[in-house]
Amino acid sequence: MFDKTDLIRLISNTMPFGKYQGKILMDLPEEYLLWFVNKGFPEGELGRLMALALEIRINGLEDLLTPLRQSVQPTSNTRQETRH
Repeated sequence: MFDKTDLIRLISNTMPFGKYQGKILMDLPEEYLLWFVNKGFPEGELGRLMALALEIRINGLEDLLTPLRQSVQPTSNTRQETRH
């Protein structure tokens, strides 16, 4: 089950690693999300949100996020290393 805060996280959190690092979770390519279906989604909230993004895509429900996208600013959930 998911709630509105999960939808907000989908359009505001970014992928923390890999080829699509920095990309908004909901904007990850469907092929990439399908790859995780076979490999296994990451543990925890990230994996749950990625699975939700795939379900929304598969069912053609992306337009439901349009009003939220207009009011939410993307945020990075990745850590940047500081070099001295």
